[in-house]
Amino acid sequence: MPMNKIKLLIVDDHAVVRQGLRGFLELTEEFDIVGEGANGLEAVSLAQELEPHVILMDLIMPEMDGIEATRRIMLAHPAIKILILSSFGDENNVLPAIRAGALGYVLKDIDPEELSEAIRNTAQGKSQLDPEIANMLISHVQSDPSESEHGNKNYSELTTREIEVLIEIGRGLSNKEIASELSISPLTVKTHVSSILAKLQLADRTQAAIFAIRQGLVPEE
Repeated sequence: MPMNKIKLLIVDDHAVVRQGLRGFLELTEEFDIVGEGANGLEAVSLAQELEPHVILMDLIMPEMDGIEATRRIMLAHPAIKILILSSFGDENNVLPAIRAGALGYVLKDIDPEELSEAIRNTAQGKSQLDPEIANMLISHVQSDPSESEHGNKNYSELTTREIEVLIEIGRGLSNKEIASELSISPLTVKTHVSSILAKLQLADRTQAAIFAIRQGLVPEE
């Protein structure tokens, strides 16, 4: 098996969905499907056992939903990247999933090739949001006056370099790519990212990317 294969765990309560995902993802020869789970409890257990690079996570499942599973996995294994694959794109599902630590959120009607690309980008630490989801999240943060006022206040505390890094986060670049773009080391980028999240009181890179767009640092696509 090539060393650069992405170790992928598929979690969905429908066996036919898991089988379908496995079928076309294995055809790319980029992914090593290390396991399948049928609910959130299995996802938590398999994450511990298999240490996947990426978990493709459904939300509405028995015993434990994908949001709680994401929260528990991110607390125990922050290096694992979680990409939500759901039929539901409403605010009540998307916001809790992102807050729980999911790096991205795409809908089940996504084109197979686009899903493969989303998984690849997620493995690289890039935020992946369905365009409709991204627009909804942006509208949400823009419509919250208290959040906007709070964000503007903290935004003024960022250094020039941190703003540069924030812009690249908003563009979806990984730490390695940001390091290359700004001619600094990946370790320095990591330090800047941690400082940005702390100053803006954000939980993860996805929230930072949305913040960058909301502040007008990154054009909406």
